[in-house]
Amino acid sequence: MRSDRDCAIASTAAEATRRVVRAAGLKILPLTFAPHMPMNLPKSTAVVALHDELLSHEAPSLAPGPDDVNSVWHWIKTNHRNNCQLWAEEDLARRTRVSDSEIASNKRRIDGFNQARNDATERVDELLLVELGLVNAASARSDMPLSTVEAMGKGRRLSSETAGSMVDRLSILSLKINAMRGQTQRVDVDDVHRQTSRAKLERLLAQRSDLAACFDELLVDCQAGRAYFKVYRQFKMYNDPQFNPALVAERASSS
Repeated sequence: MRSDRDCAIASTAAEATRRVVRAAGLKILPLTFAPHMPMNLPKSTAVVALHDELLSHEAPSLAPGPDDVNSVWHWIKTNHRNNCQLWAEEDLARRTRVSDSEIASNKRRIDGFNQARNDATERVDELLLVELGLVNAASARSDMPLSTVEAMGKGRRLSSETAGSMVDRLSILSLKINAMRGQTQRVDVDDVHRQTSRAKLERLLAQRSDLAACFDELLVDCQAGRAYFKVYRQFKMYNDPQFNPALVAERASSS
């Protein structure tokens, strides 16, 4: 039997854990769920705060952090970092007074960041589905992840959009909001431009708020057995020399 001192220490430790969890924006579920159900999943408020925090610095750190690669937060940040780099390259690729070789370099970097962004999105899905018990963990990273939903019986709706793709869209919206907010603060344009930008900013903020609510609702419904989603491999064939017909032909002609 534990002493009063042991119980006090355990209670203090539990409260400290709850504070850390709340500070991280994670959701603590009641113990009414089955033992295999996850106790902590990311909330949209924490995801949005992370996106905005990374953009709040004049020169945000885009290098991978020391996070646990098996943590969903590592991949949420990785997805966002690649979207930030993709955004910058997309701007540069629209230049009209540089050489074609510079634009070609932009395009190649865009392809690389886009693939990395997509890979991180799918990793978010894999980890969330494993936490939710909706995919066979051993198959989660394969090209054909095995859903466990059929074994749970009918009654769940299939969401065509995954939680990871919602995280990706929230990331892109944060970039749009950040850029549009900058337009509202410009001093080299007239009031009409700033007013138009403010109206667009409000629309983008509303869009992000709605999407964030949909993200939370999807995870809650998945936990409650009302919904599920799957990992859908994008199979970006143009980046794969084995599938891109132009690259296949190029390799054949040089052999």
